[in-house]
Amino acid sequence: MGVAVKVTWVVVVAMMCILVASPTGVEGVTCGEVTSDLISCVGYLRNTSGLAPSCCAGIKKLNSAAQTTKDRRTACKCLISASKSFTGINYGLAAGLPGKCGVAIPYKISPSTDCSKVN
Repeated sequence: MGVAVKVTWVVVVAMMCILVASPTGVEGVTCGEVTSDLISCVGYLRNTSGLAPSCCAGIKKLNSAAQTTKDRRTACKCLISASKSFTGINYGLAAGLPGKCGVAIPYKISPSTDCSKVN
């Protein structure tokens, strides 16, 4: 269960990068999708490995999927929920992750992000 929580937190951080980056996509983003798309970012965000190409691919996929405000807020909530039980994330790396993957977002990646303000 500890590994699942850690993976979810990584997903949370990565998803924060993607939440409001794109106004297009399919409705119905789930926490499972967020986790699946971003699981390969965990090592990088814990500063235990380099940035895997699959991490950026997941971030771009999630960015494309979270096209509606509802989807972006759902993804944000999934990330925040996971972040409360995950340790070891380097928030400096998390903040820079979207840019490293070629995705621009208009908010700070942080566990204190107010998901209700994500559009």
